[in-house]
Parts: sequence; C-alpha cells; structure tokens
Amino acid sequence: MQSYVLNGERVAMDYDAQYGKYLKLFEEELNQVFSSLNKDAPQLIKDVMIYAVNGGGKRIRPVLCLATVDMLKGDVKSALPFALALEFIHSYSLVHDDLPAMDNDDFRRGKFSTHKKFGEAFGILAGDALLNFAFEICLSYSEPNEKNWHAMKILAEYAGYSGMIAGQALDLLFQGSNADEKALYSVYYNKTSKLLMAPLLIASVLCGGKYFEELKNFGYNLGIMFQITDDILDVEGSLSSIGKTPNKDEKEDKLTSVKIFGIKGAKLKAKEHYKKATDALENIPNNTFILKLTEKICARKS
Repeated sequence: MQSYVLNGERVAMDYDAQYGKYLKLFEEELNQVFSSLNKDAPQLIKDVMIYAVNGGGKRIRPVLCLATVDMLKGDVKSALPFALALEFIHSYSLVHDDLPAMDNDDFRRGKFSTHKKFGEAFGILAGDALLNFAFEICLSYSEPNEKNWHAMKILAEYAGYSGMIAGQALDLLFQGSNADEKALYSVYYNKTSKLLMAPLLIASVLCGGKYFEELKNFGYNLGIMFQITDDILDVEGSLSSIGKTPNKDEKEDKLTSVKIFGIKGAKLKAKEHYKKATDALENIPNNTFILKLTEKICARKS
C-alpha cells in the first residue's frame, strides 16, 4: 500500500489500483457499446470512430467523472453514460484539432492521427459521428429525470460554441497575434478547463448538486494547469514522450503560456494553479484520490 502526504497529513491509498478500478468500469462499458454499434451503419465509419477513441489516452475525463461521483458517495455506474460521452467528445475534438485546417498534426498519442490514417473526409465524419453519439448514449442509457437532463445540458454547453469550441476559435483567432495574458486565459478557460470542469459538475449534479461551486473552481484551475503543462511539454518533450509533434506551438506562433511568461514563468504559473486547485478541494470529504490525480497531472511528462 502506497502512502502520500496530502493537506499536510500522510494517508494510505493504492492510487494505481483505484485508477484501475475506474478505468476497468469505463473500458468494459465502452467495449460493450462498441460491440453493439448499429449493423446498418457503414463499417468504415465505425472503424474510424473506434480508432479515434481507442487511441491510447489516459481517460482522464471519464475517470474524473466516476471518481467524483464516488467521492460524493453517489452511484458510480449511473455516471457511466456521461463518462462515455465525455470521452467521445474529447476524442472528436482531438480528431478535428489534428486536421490540416486546425493544428495540422500527423501524430496523436504516438500513432498516426485519425485523418492521416483514414483521410481528411473520414476524420471529419468520425468527429461529427462521435459528437452525436455522445448524446445518443446519454439519451439511451440514462433515466429520463431532471438530474440527467441537467447533466446533459452541462455537457452540451461546456463542449459547445460558448465552451470548448469557443476556446478553439479563440486559439485560431489569436494565432500570430500580440495578444496578452487576459487573452491567453480566455483561450485556456474555454478550450481546456471547460471539458475538465464538465465531468466534475456532471458528477455534482448527479449527486444532488453537492459542492458544485467548489468543484467548478477546482476544474477551472485544473484545466489552466493542464494546458500550461501541455505548453511546457511541447517545448521540453519529444515525439516519443508526448505522442505528437513537439515545438509546433512556436513554429505556428500560437498564443501559449511559454510565449507570455517564458518557460520558467510557465512552470511557476502551473504550480500556482495546482495550489489553487487543491485548495478548492480542501473542504470536500474523501478527496484523497482526486488530489493525487491532480498531482499526477501537474507532474506529467506525456
């Protein structure tokens, strides 16, 4: 049994086993859903969807959703449709991000990006399919009640034109500009924080709205920290370690934390948001696993 110092106290927890528990629940449900895809749909589009989702990611968003429901003493299995939907939306966003019209990357998670494997047209279609499939899953497998409708609304809003897509739009609009720190945070809040806040707020809603504001604050800072860490890895990482082309941000003159603060300043900012994120969880019971997950995200090398 491993032990960690959290909030100044040493606690015992097998973090890897706990992560594995949530991951197993998610993967079993995902395999079941993929094995029952509509037989009348073209096989190729189903293959592309599966390739995009089964790309070797860490499943941070679904794990975060399930772990938060567990922390709040809710029914973890009832959150599985939303965990699936979150990963489908995240995967679609990566497929579209990699397209030549967006970030134009040939690699994702150490293998060919979806459009390089199957062509641009099927990359676009697979992304569209996964976005629609996310809500089909929620509507098909969730009870028709107020909590689930509210959770779906959060998912749609935080992934939509005023959420993640807003962040992607701002990312493109500020490319090559002399935008400032305020602009940087508007990109990161929407592009990255929103889709990390969504699993937390969905979990809160499914558990009767417990600690909604605290989790919102936590998710905001977790997302900013995550994206700053991503910027640092783009500079210090390699294709083998980060699974995508390094040093692309500077080449494409992207607005990043490294551009605004420098590499040392970006690292300080990441630590600042790590502290704010963990502070936001301070008064929530049973927070050990999510605190450790936050630490792992802050220290990630891939």
